[in-house]
Amino acid sequence: MAESLTLKWGTLKAWNLDKDGPAFAALKRYHEAGHVALGAAQQDDTPEQKQAICDIIDGLDAETVCLDWDGEDVSKDEAKRYVMEYGQ
Repeated sequence: MAESLTLKWGTLKAWNLDKDGPAFAALKRYHEAGHVALGAAQQDDTPEQKQAICDIIDGLDAETVCLDWDGEDVSKDEAKRYVMEYGQ
């Protein structure tokens, strides 16, 4: 299965992850690390959740991540920078 991740407003919007892979394990940590809103626009990630998103990105078998707002695919490093710097 090809994995994919979409980010919007600096957080998770959509994903397709192998349930046995490292990205899915990081997704579980994301949900355990704090409140998860029903929509990306309402989500206010904790530092632990931001780190979990970066771990999801690192664990993906895909080379790029989709930034939904811009409609573009970016490198994993660019996606992690987007997550960590969003809203600053």
